[in-house]
Amino acid sequence: MDWSSQYKQRLCSADEAVSSVKSGDWIYISGNAAAPRMLQEALARRKADLQNVILMHGLLMGQDPLAHPEMAGHFRHNSPFVGSADRDAVNSGRADYLPVFLHEVAGLLTSRQMPVNVVMLHTTLPDEHGFMSLGTEVLASRAALENAEAVMVQVNERMPRTLGDSFIHISSVHKIVEASEELPVLEKKGYTEVEKRIGEYIGELVEDGSTLQLGIGGIPDAVLAALHKKKNLGIHTEMISDGVKEGVETGFITGSKKTLHPGKVIGTFVLGSRELYDYVHNNPVFELHPANYTNNPLVIARNERMVSVNSAIEIDLTGQVCADSIGPYIYSGFGGQVDFVRGAAMSENGKPIIALPSTARDGTVSRIVPFLKQGAGVVTSRADVHYVVTEYGVANLHGKNLRERFKALTAIAHPDFREELEKAARDRKLLQQVSS
Repeated sequence: MDWSSQYKQRLCSADEAVSSVKSGDWIYISGNAAAPRMLQEALARRKADLQNVILMHGLLMGQDPLAHPEMAGHFRHNSPFVGSADRDAVNSGRADYLPVFLHEVAGLLTSRQMPVNVVMLHTTLPDEHGFMSLGTEVLASRAALENAEAVMVQVNERMPRTLGDSFIHISSVHKIVEASEELPVLEKKGYTEVEKRIGEYIGELVEDGSTLQLGIGGIPDAVLAALHKKKNLGIHTEMISDGVKEGVETGFITGSKKTLHPGKVIGTFVLGSRELYDYVHNNPVFELHPANYTNNPLVIARNERMVSVNSAIEIDLTGQVCADSIGPYIYSGFGGQVDFVRGAAMSENGKPIIALPSTARDGTVSRIVPFLKQGAGVVTSRADVHYVVTEYGVANLHGKNLRERFKALTAIAHPDFREELEKAARDRKLLQQVSS
């Protein structure tokens, strides 16, 4: 049977597609800007028929009908990255947070430690050969569909056709639902003066010809703004943002000096504006690959002069980084932070960087603290941390003992909190005692 006949045979409504889901099934759902909204809504309409369906996914944006309180007992999220859509469900006990390095998620599926029964993806329409692109997110979708019993796709003419290891064929799909809808967008909001200073300090650490990993938000945007005079920078990252697009257009991101995938922008998902989605469509500069490749520290390390920039919620005086929770309150996830910190550390002349404003809550709380909050989790261990950057400067903790780390971190803390940190350091015997 030719692929067009297979397409027509498998075409159905969203309600018909999800009719085969059974109680107790494990479902993998593509996330970020590739969440299959029509399939999620159709599944929610089956609430009364289903019990204990487990949902696994990355970041879900906006509203998720499957996370509402009335879905308790019917659907339960099991998420390695918690966002606004499922944060309340996780912290109220209706959903679960899975702490795992992003590059290891696919392995949980292929080993069937997490036995995927159903996969729900959001793709492009098929090309002339019957291949659909996974569009704005690859992540662990390929591992999921290769190990699932049923594969459902929402095909969308508005989904950009991204290149790389991002294609699936009609023959691997069981149900197809057609859609024509806009994708979720995440617009740039600019950056503050504090973030601008952090970006400038990071810019001083970046050499011409470096390869970068950046996320989205004020600090990454400020870093990119500080790099406009650099030459031949490359990108090997988890997320491709509008700032990366602008760097390619401006010309300081060329990838010509990359030692892995020269000339290519490598990532596993795209998240930003509609203009970004249009720009990556069929653009051979951009390649999306599964996260078990993009986020594998051994792969990352093949990029010489690899610079990773990641954020933190707080960091203690010894260098322990909390990035996924506020005390016991789960806020996000491990994501690719440790993957890229370790990959950059192993890279020749690489630089892993943790960047954060020195304070939170309008300057009333220090983010450099004597102890992490009770219940807070360590995402990046103190042995992994190299550079820490605030608006007050750069601290290089690598190879430093606890006493030296205290001095370096206190020097980049907000001045209003340095005396408090020094007292805490004395109490912990991190300051040398001066005999009378």
